[in-house]
Amino acid sequence: MKILKNYLQTILLIVAVIIGGAFGTLFPEQVMVVKPLGTLFINLIFMIIVPLIFFSISSSIGKMKHPKRLGRIMKWALIIFAITSVVSVTIGLISTYIYKPLSNEDMKLITNEMALEDGGETSELNGIEQFVASITVDDFSKLLSKNSILPLIVFSVLFGIAAVLVGEKAEPMVKFLEAGNEIVMKMITIIMYYAPIGLGCYFATTIADLGASLVAGYVRAFIGYTILSILYYFIIYTIQAWIAGGKKAVKDYWKNIVPPSLTALGTCSSGVSIPSNIIAAKKIGVTDDIAEMVIPFGTNIHKEGSLIGSVLKIVFLFCLFGRDMTSIPMILAILGASILVGFLISAVPTGGGVISEMLILSLFGFPTAAIGILAIIATIIDAPATVLNVVGNTSSSMLVARCVEGKNWNKNA
Repeated sequence: MKILKNYLQTILLIVAVIIGGAFGTLFPEQVMVVKPLGTLFINLIFMIIVPLIFFSISSSIGKMKHPKRLGRIMKWALIIFAITSVVSVTIGLISTYIYKPLSNEDMKLITNEMALEDGGETSELNGIEQFVASITVDDFSKLLSKNSILPLIVFSVLFGIAAVLVGEKAEPMVKFLEAGNEIVMKMITIIMYYAPIGLGCYFATTIADLGASLVAGYVRAFIGYTILSILYYFIIYTIQAWIAGGKKAVKDYWKNIVPPSLTALGTCSSGVSIPSNIIAAKKIGVTDDIAEMVIPFGTNIHKEGSLIGSVLKIVFLFCLFGRDMTSIPMILAILGASILVGFLISAVPTGGGVISEMLILSLFGFPTAAIGILAIIATIIDAPATVLNVVGNTSSSMLVARCVEGKNWNKNA
């Protein structure tokens, strides 16, 4: 009975996703009637994202008695994000070389469909301006949007640091932030009671929408990416958990990682998965301040699934247009571009990657008409990519905890 109680919500989520996927596949037209129920769940989560990020990050920093701890957490988070990002794009590139995303027949089908010509007009992007726009906004009101998560994180970090520096006078504000964080987390608990219904309906309509897109050469790319994602999910993240804390960490990790994984799979949104991901990390044994800083921060700048997806998109176009990608400089260019493009993909459902996809076309001189190809690839790999994005931040928070807290960080998990 105790096991059933501990895993009841996980079981309900699994059953809901399976049922939703089955109905979306068998009855793609009829199932659209439940779309509002799925949208309701997504909207409830989006309503809570802004206050969740602000209260969790600013309260975690504000209540720190030693500002040096903040610096250590951020330092190790960036180091671990960098290392795991390089690992993911390298594995992605090696995999796409082994498993070509396009056969000759696929190339003909897609080329005939899109009527593309290599060397067309491309769009130019100013990298520095794009970076500034991605971390700041020109009006405070724009922070109150799910599309400005990274600027909101920057604001929350600065707010928390300022509270620490002010000291005793800021204690009432810090208590307010802590209370706000507790209230928001309780609201999430209430919303999650609706998760099985909401996720099941949302996943059903998502499958119904994607069905027509899984054709021709895209099927091969989807299958290859999905197989790699499954291997990466079970092997790479188990290794990361073991590095973080040995057998105990691996056991705690797999005991708690299913809910955020299913939330990511069902919603295709790293942002929506933040609440369940933070809860999972805390249950694994990651301290509140590390979990509440690393996971929201990583949601925007650390996306291993999207990085592998960026490699797939670039190699897909290279194969389609017959470009040579075997030289060392070109391989390095693909790796670097994949990391940059992954950084620009927003943490919202399908549609947030348009800027990053335009950057791919600009960097390698592909015609702007190819944006349709990238959009289809982004859509069909969205679910497995989001799962890797979310789970990668959980394992990274464990590695950060190991570096900051020492080898006994998870003894009380």
